[in-house]
Amino acid sequence: MSSQAELLERVRFNASGLVPVIAQQWDSREVLMMAWMDLPALERTLATGEATYFSRSRGEQWVKGATSGHRQMVRSVASDCDGDTLLILVDQLGSACHTGDRTCFDGVSVDLEGER
Repeated sequence: MSSQAELLERVRFNASGLVPVIAQQWDSREVLMMAWMDLPALERTLATGEATYFSRSRGEQWVKGATSGHRQMVRSVASDCDGDTLLILVDQLGSACHTGDRTCFDGVSVDLEGER
């Protein structure tokens, strides 16, 4: 297990100072959502244990569930092999999606099984 300092050193933010983050339910491994973090959002997430993201449309940080109560309690944070994407395992309290769905990936999907 790496230290928080090692993680922060490894992360490669894009030209806008952001890194994509995939949030996944820690026990079921259900993929919940994708969002962005800047360095202060990542640092706050590590310090508080609550997922904090950066809203590109509003240009500000937001704590997941601060308004709705549908918080994400972070169990772990991992970087991918290039350090340019993060995976956070969370305990999702309530819905992850702003539409009220459990996951943001309840939309259109194509099953390629048997299509080939």
